[in-house]
Amino acid sequence: MLEKFIVTIDGTSSTGKSTIAKRIARKLSYTYIDSGAMYRALTFFCLEQKIISKSFFKKDVLLKKLNNIKIDFKKNPKNNILEINLNGAFVEDKIRTIMVSDFVSILAKLDDVRTFMVKIQHSLGEKKGVVMDGRDIGTVVFPNAEYKFFLEASPKLRAERRFNELKKNNNKVSYEDVYNNIISRDTHDINRLNSPLKMASDSIFIDTESLDLDEVENIILNHITS
Repeated sequence: MLEKFIVTIDGTSSTGKSTIAKRIARKLSYTYIDSGAMYRALTFFCLEQKIISKSFFKKDVLLKKLNNIKIDFKKNPKNNILEINLNGAFVEDKIRTIMVSDFVSILAKLDDVRTFMVKIQHSLGEKKGVVMDGRDIGTVVFPNAEYKFFLEASPKLRAERRFNELKKNNNKVSYEDVYNNIISRDTHDINRLNSPLKMASDSIFIDTESLDLDEVENIILNHITS
């Protein structure tokens, strides 16, 4: 059996990390783990449970519930695809809203939340054969990963990508709101004290500004297979 390894793909929001990670995992016959979906699932839980809103954040309530929240990835029988599962329910179609995006960075900067998530992520990657994307996968979650990549693009282009994605899924939102959300998330991610967004020193940097998905995929696969 060929030796398996871990591939990490980090970067700012809407740089195509998830799409590329899925494609790389499929080409390698590896498991794709969307770490961002894990934080989104927790944010969705908090919104549903009235733990967070624009006017309040019941941090103590969340921390008391945290260890009883089950977040993992299971194969959805409806489409045979590995999807995020929250407390026994598939929530992939509920976590990609601008409302979730508005609050996810607030939760992601909490020490207890990140410790909780990293523990789950370690368990998912312990057998290797994993492609995982996120903000701190190559720096914190899997600092010894065999292959690390960091994707970037301008806020304007990332907002356009995200806006088109939301419109395609029938989400009613303005481009301005999406752009402001991108800037806000960048600020939160880069400046948080626990596991800030930064490129690992041994990551391969890819500017996706003028590249399509096929070109980004080829760059990554060439590094892995060469």
